[in-house]
Amino acid sequence: MSDVPYFVTLGEAREISQKTTIPTIVEMVGLDDCHGRILAQSLESKVNDPPFDNSAMDGFAMRYDDTIGGGKKLKIIGTIQASSQEMMPEIHPGQAVRIMTGAPMPKGADSILQIELCEVQGENVILNQESKKHFIRKMGENLKCGDVALKSGSILSPAKAGLCATMGYDSIPVVKKLKIAIISTGDELVQPGEKLGPGEIYESNSFGLAGLVKWLGHDPVRIQAVDDSLKELREILNRVSEDCDLILTSGGVSMGEWDLVRKIMEQEGDLHFWRVKIRPGSPPLFGLWNKVPIFGLPGNPVSSHTVFRMIVAPWIRKMTGALGPQELQIKAKLTTSVKATADCLTLRRLSVEFTESGIIAYQKVHQGSGNLASITTSDALTLLPAGSTAEIGEIIDLLLL
Repeated sequence: MSDVPYFVTLGEAREISQKTTIPTIVEMVGLDDCHGRILAQSLESKVNDPPFDNSAMDGFAMRYDDTIGGGKKLKIIGTIQASSQEMMPEIHPGQAVRIMTGAPMPKGADSILQIELCEVQGENVILNQESKKHFIRKMGENLKCGDVALKSGSILSPAKAGLCATMGYDSIPVVKKLKIAIISTGDELVQPGEKLGPGEIYESNSFGLAGLVKWLGHDPVRIQAVDDSLKELREILNRVSEDCDLILTSGGVSMGEWDLVRKIMEQEGDLHFWRVKIRPGSPPLFGLWNKVPIFGLPGNPVSSHTVFRMIVAPWIRKMTGALGPQELQIKAKLTTSVKATADCLTLRRLSVEFTESGIIAYQKVHQGSGNLASITTSDALTLLPAGSTAEIGEIIDLLLL
């Protein structure tokens, strides 16, 4: 234990943990199944978008010079639909073609006038004003064939899935989801829905951590809470290390006699660091169990949540090349004063409001690390340097949750 880095900074914790890497697997998925997945390689468009000049409006296509001054009458020589396969008419002076939105522009036409500004009189159309050149979507104005439209690591939103289809892809390479074991520890933990006995509490951390794992796009494997038994903990760790990519434990990492995750990692695991200079959340550890990375998170709900966001999530993003999702760092003016701890980066939970005069933030709930409601009713974490105090009116950095 004497050689293991102890009470490291947040930056050191990230650096140490991210030296331990895991292989990622690339798999192909169809567009129906790509939402929320991590793109494994950058995608070049297979086509121009649009693939041809086309009309942005229902109306008539014509030569702009024939419309100058408005009130002109042009002869209608045909109709072009969006899916038309017929030979397109060529526009000559004094002529117009009825055209639908998305239909290819006929040769000779350089402008459009929408249908509501036209009056049809037999074989002619009367124009109520000059036509518009900007109502034409030019070939390749959105994407040119060969353009990189989505970068590796992109999180595939509905719009990005649609863009993949626009570029001509029916399936795309994504990073295979990590399988992440979540193990809560403690004799006092009871599953929600069961009757509580003396000294017992409901186990909640694994549900919150599972949600955070899903938020990052991976698969949580929640394990029933483990009693304070080295034998049982060892068996569970051995079992999940056989088929999981990462292990998260909750509880048992502090300095007490029954903090068994710390003990077993000291005695039997490969411990890389223990304790980090952040509050809440200073007791976490990182190492390997049977060559599988393991983060030991604190048992207090707020601490486990903040440590995941500050240390575990960056590690997962690094391993998978993901560009997100992640918290947004913003600046806000304080309407209540907040104080950091003497030796740690302090992550107090604040409420945030976007006002006409700017972004304001304030502390409205007590900051105990066992008060999970302080996360659910707040919007951001402070990033207060150790030993600092921020007074009312100061502008500070926040991590928007």
